Amino acid sequence: MQEKLNDLINHLKAKHVDYADIRYVSRTSQSIAAKDQVIESLTQTDDIGVGVRVIVDGCWGFASTSDLSDEELEKTANRAIKIAKASTLTKRAAVVLEKVTPFVDKYKTRYKEDPFAVSLDDKINFLLEINKILRKNKSVRIAESSFDFFRTRKIFCSSEGALIEQEIMESGGGYTATAVSGSEVQRRSYPSSHGGDYACSGYEFIRNLMLVENAERVAEEAVALLKAPECPAIETDIIITGSQMALQVHESCGHPTELDRVLGTEISLAGGSFMTIDKLGHLKYGSPIVNIVADSTIEGGLGTFGYDDEGVKACRSDIIKEGIHVGYLNSRETASIIKQVPNGCMRADGWNKIPLIRMTNINLEPGDWELDELIADTKNGIMVDTNKSWSIDDKRLNFQFGQEIAWQIKDGKLGQIYKNPLYTGITPEFWNSCDAICNKNHWHIWGIPSCGKGEPMQVAHVAHGAAPTRFRNVKVGASK
Repeated sequence: MQEKLNDLINHLKAKHVDYADIRYVSRTSQSIAAKDQVIESLTQTDDIGVGVRVIVDGCWGFASTSDLSDEELEKTANRAIKIAKASTLTKRAAVVLEKVTPFVDKYKTRYKEDPFAVSLDDKINFLLEINKILRKNKSVRIAESSFDFFRTRKIFCSSEGALIEQEIMESGGGYTATAVSGSEVQRRSYPSSHGGDYACSGYEFIRNLMLVENAERVAEEAVALLKAPECPAIETDIIITGSQMALQVHESCGHPTELDRVLGTEISLAGGSFMTIDKLGHLKYGSPIVNIVADSTIEGGLGTFGYDDEGVKACRSDIIKEGIHVGYLNSRETASIIKQVPNGCMRADGWNKIPLIRMTNINLEPGDWELDELIADTKNGIMVDTNKSWSIDDKRLNFQFGQEIAWQIKDGKLGQIYKNPLYTGITPEFWNSCDAICNKNHWHIWGIPSCGKGEPMQVAHVAHGAAPTRFRNVKVGASK
């Protein structure tokens, strides 16, 4: 395949394109979902193809194919050139790419146990065992569990001389217990909602999630929520646990710092951004303890890789530093516009999609607190855990997040549980009220394999490192 791609690059150079890159992508995906003692779905897919990007006369062209014959690859390259030439009819400004080193390299996710080598029987029995434990509690009417695994092999080459091979392995899963009493329905999820937790890792990640060990507790909490009082509507201090903080970072910092959204060239699904270029280096996004980084180098993060889909090397870059907005997630093209260094955030959902600016591991850096000390330091407040719903406006300013469960904090101690909690805020005001973040002992990188963006929509696998965090004077209430 490398030889085929090299020949194709030479063909494009002979056509005198300004720039060209080619991505060969082969992905194997396996998904298993169980409901109670029944396997609801079991799928395994293999997807292989090549995508070709070119710049001609300052305009992009893209074409792709799943036919890897020499003849079809050449036709696809020529089609990309035709599309680029057609795009010149609507050109406003020529595409300029920020210079990067054209690497020749190989990268592979470190893992101990290949999930695709683990038998289906073992995986299925694992899920059914979890569901059986959840259903031991008679008030739990539905037990759902799932595993997902991905192996992605890529070859990237460019007219600048890059040649990069990568193999990315991803594993994840989780479960939900749904309790019912009359018309009241409550659920608890583990290790997080919306499918659980994910990482760039092998099957050892599943084994280390302590899924069986936590199942009985999760079921008990779901049942306890049936009789719990509604979360009171008050303004109070809140402690947000790690998995919910991951989504808070995702929605209120990750998306609004995608530079294509800021520039107005991508506004689908999540809209634009209030974090405009004039605010770079000036916006007081949060309190001085708020430090948020984009880091695609952390071992195990779902947003970890060797190189992005433009051949930019994985790196760590500051987004928020001591509360000040100092950086964006960018591409080579957008970095050139605002004179930033490319930070490797261009990724495509497969061979037949163009790369877009996507989150990598967007992490809230840990603070100094132990969780029990933070709770003890909170005289009165609420602690919320596990996302259930969210809503945020098209500029990423006004938001509302609902959770599965909350605990009252009174005189520095956890008290009764509340059902249907939610909190609301305005992004800069909210982050400026942050006054305490738990330390590395409580910090975890939460994988999110379902971030949507673009038209047609692309799904990216991203992650967020976070720990329990306290915010002062936040409006909380109950979702109906």
